[in-house]
Amino acid sequence: MMNCATFPKYSLLDWFFTLFGVCTFLFDVGSDLWVAKELYTHGEFMWCGVFVGFMLLSSVVIQLFSWFWLQYDRDLKDFESQASAGNVVLFSGAKRVNLLLFLHVCQLGFFIRHISAIWQGFRVWWRKGCGSEYAVYLTHDLSMLRLIETFCESAPQLTLMMYIMLRSNHARLVQYVSVGTSTTSIAWMVVDYHRSLRSFLPDKDKQGWLSSVVYFFWNLFLIGPRVASVALFASVLPSFIAAHFLLLWPIFVIWAWRQGTDFMDSPAGERLYRATIGLIWYFSWFNVAEGDTRDRSLIYHMFIITDTSILLTTWWLYRDAEMTQSYAFSLILSIPLCYILGLLIKVLYYCCFHPKLWWPADLGKATYDVTDGVEPPVDVQADGASVHTINKRMGRHAANFYTTNTSSAVKTNECETTNAS
Repeated sequence: MMNCATFPKYSLLDWFFTLFGVCTFLFDVGSDLWVAKELYTHGEFMWCGVFVGFMLLSSVVIQLFSWFWLQYDRDLKDFESQASAGNVVLFSGAKRVNLLLFLHVCQLGFFIRHISAIWQGFRVWWRKGCGSEYAVYLTHDLSMLRLIETFCESAPQLTLMMYIMLRSNHARLVQYVSVGTSTTSIAWMVVDYHRSLRSFLPDKDKQGWLSSVVYFFWNLFLIGPRVASVALFASVLPSFIAAHFLLLWPIFVIWAWRQGTDFMDSPAGERLYRATIGLIWYFSWFNVAEGDTRDRSLIYHMFIITDTSILLTTWWLYRDAEMTQSYAFSLILSIPLCYILGLLIKVLYYCCFHPKLWWPADLGKATYDVTDGVEPPVDVQADGASVHTINKRMGRHAANFYTTNTSSAVKTNECETTNAS
């Protein structure tokens, strides 16, 4: 049984971060609607439709993930007793489940999760008791959903914005600032997710600020050039960008399937997860299974380097030499160099700044890396009373954090606990 002291306590600062997340979510929706209105009023009806389409696609995907997870959580042992104890805001009987279904259909499930996390976090902080485990549990779910939103909406929208700038061959200062801010936001969201993931592990060192900064620049210099190369390709062959995505996306989905991902608790949910991973891989690397991460990462980056080279070469051959004269040469050099720099920073991170490098040698901790999109099992505390809840989905994925021997031990412990229940 996991004690309250095992997990990091949910602090008032964590609560303010969750509250800030709601504000940024509402600001993001408002800014997206403002951009869509601007495109519409300037007669860019097609781009307005594409922009809104990204918003709707992202929203539907997030609501599906949220609803799948809520359905899985309802099957947990003693979950209803925890709901009746007032420790879980999201569920309280069949009527609330029906209400939640309605809210998810209305695309409000993600917002309700924010409200639930705020309420749970406030209760934990106000009562100064156990319950941090479930607050962290909710916060990590939100972090995962925000990461999915980032690559389903923000990354495609950023590509579209860069494409419009390139096609018009004109950009205002605010557009440059917007592109830079959006790219930075995407990279930071990846860092935020990994910090959340590490803090969720009871025996894993947190990612320090220096390590986070290095991690941020690694992702910034890998994601930025990828988005830029896609936008450049689209600027010369706009009718082929969809074909390019539809060519690569099935390959990524099949690769995720071949790696044997098991993030979701149902076949339909797992198919949704693999399809989403295919979209994320179109822009950035995301580790989804245990095993030799380095080899898979090497294969991915070699594939992306080859694809990006093709995109840039196509743009260089089909570009308007006169219109692009002022920036073409600098782009064709800086984009590959930035990507190589990102890879070098990634190597530097694992050699000098990875949190496992600071583990004391006598602790006997196994060497492992975090599998993205994976959460460990958690024993939820209900107002000071220990309620032993086994989340099979989380238990299966906990093994992906460890080496083979540790993995077997984790899976064995899970099976033993489940049988005892």
